[in-house]
Amino acid sequence: MSAYPLLDTVNSPAELRQIERKQLPQLAQELREFLIESVSKTGGHLSSNLGTVELTIALHYVFNTPEDRLVWDVGHQTYAHKVLTGRRAGMAKLRMLGGVSGFPRRDESPYDTFGTGHSSTSISAALGMAIGARDKGEQKHVVAIIGDGAMTAGMAFEALNNAGVADANLLVILNDNDMSISPPVGALNKYLARLFSGHAFNAARRAGEKVLGVSPSLLEFAKRTEEHIKGMVTPGTLFEEFGFNYIGPIDGHDLDSLVPTLKNIAELKGPQFLHVITKKGQGYKLAEADPVLYHGVSKFDSENGIQQGKGGGPTYTQVFGDWLCDMAAQDARLVAITPAMREGSGMVRFADEYPQRFHDVGIAEQHALTFAAGLACEGIKPVVAIYSTFLQRAYDQLIHDIALQNLPVMLALDRGGLVGADGATHNGAFDLSYLTCVPNMLVMAPADENECRQMLTTAFLHDGPSAVRYPRGHGPGVAPQKPLTALPLGKGDIRRPGSRIALLAFGSMLAPALEAGEILDATVANMRFIKPLDHALIRELAFGHDLLVSLEENAVIGGAGAEVSRSLEEQGLNTRLLRFGLPDRFTEHGDSVTLLAQLGLDARSIAERVKQAILE
Repeated sequence: MSAYPLLDTVNSPAELRQIERKQLPQLAQELREFLIESVSKTGGHLSSNLGTVELTIALHYVFNTPEDRLVWDVGHQTYAHKVLTGRRAGMAKLRMLGGVSGFPRRDESPYDTFGTGHSSTSISAALGMAIGARDKGEQKHVVAIIGDGAMTAGMAFEALNNAGVADANLLVILNDNDMSISPPVGALNKYLARLFSGHAFNAARRAGEKVLGVSPSLLEFAKRTEEHIKGMVTPGTLFEEFGFNYIGPIDGHDLDSLVPTLKNIAELKGPQFLHVITKKGQGYKLAEADPVLYHGVSKFDSENGIQQGKGGGPTYTQVFGDWLCDMAAQDARLVAITPAMREGSGMVRFADEYPQRFHDVGIAEQHALTFAAGLACEGIKPVVAIYSTFLQRAYDQLIHDIALQNLPVMLALDRGGLVGADGATHNGAFDLSYLTCVPNMLVMAPADENECRQMLTTAFLHDGPSAVRYPRGHGPGVAPQKPLTALPLGKGDIRRPGSRIALLAFGSMLAPALEAGEILDATVANMRFIKPLDHALIRELAFGHDLLVSLEENAVIGGAGAEVSRSLEEQGLNTRLLRFGLPDRFTEHGDSVTLLAQLGLDARSIAERVKQAILE
């Protein structure tokens, strides 16, 4: 007998809508059990997905998807959505090469109406869809589902501000699983949610507006009275001010509340805001107890919890975290800033030891950089720890607020290069390109853990904007030395002498370059700096070799190799140059080692490509 008898009958939202409403709790239980078992075998996001099981079921049960649009914010909570929309079998290869993405993808399913991966885009996209449908004369519902964390971003409030006056039928659902502004969820809140979303309440309100419309002062008084009554029992006054009809908060795990409330809202016109309370890790005690630990997991034993990770040296993230505390002990001017990535960026220890010097600004990358710029103006030495892919969201602030004023703001860029299972939305594929073209920037990429520590020190001591870009996970295993020593600016070194061919490796590409160098008997240079580039070393290598090969885990267009080419041109050198890097396309999710081999950036592929180039 199947462990999931009811879930087995649901392969699409249309089939979901055929089952009896009283069966939905059983479906939720089976779906939750399936997700725990499935993710334990593949790894992935767990806590967030367990928290949205009932909400996902209710949305597909009430709305006519995919004709009605569901827009998920970030999208790391859509595993239940994927299962209910015909991708249950595909979950066995979740986030694997050629398998189902861990985020919504428009090219994966018609039910994935908007591709995501970065935060706080859902309301903007959903509003665009709602107005597009309105302008085409189509009657469809558009729903944006956004978490309380994503609501900390300015973009979400920009969208709310626009949506409140846009005369479009849009439902925004706030999935609140952490914020303390919400009162306890109970019978009164459930009753009020049903009341505020029901026909009687809204019909009475419209009738009242019509009657009182002859007296603007009385109408305004009535509106303010309604706002204050709702504000006393719900935290919705803010959203009402944006022009939304606020409903909630309601229990996001109570299908007997969710389904009728959503059905009532579906009959309303204009911008609606539904506030639901959920619990990360719901239904799995280990994830409920530690939702951060179970946010993103590797394979684990579903009965006993996450397996212990493999031993070995520290990751680059840990190297940064240790360096941060060591440098803070030495220099009282250091403050650390993160846009809601304390754990991911390795800052937990620093936050505990130096709470007054730690600033988590929420999902607000633009604010993080300009905030840092303001601190720098006052003689503070800010260190902004941010993923490479998320820095893209604050490019204007980097240029205009930091670099243009030549302020000493240091960027610690984690997840440089390919990140594996999270795929195209999270790959740090462009930072060397977009950083190097900015005046006043110092840009470095370490080849090992100790060099990472040295570069972090170099950047911190630099009197101007700087960036240290390092990859996800472990390096080659070079133990970081305790002293906080800096590197000479703009100086690389030769790691292997050879003949005819010189491999110019940037950052993570040194390890495969050394292996390829053995195969080719090539000189291997660890370039270290992308800006300022070591022009003297390039000149030396150009004079002593027939072929130069630049290697980078970054977009080949506009990256480190392009800077080598420019250096050769400016020095009047005509030595042949090959530029190896990430191709001009988005690299999908999968195992990073396999992906790099497919892209010709592992040692054997580098050697073969060079040999082929020599024969041409």
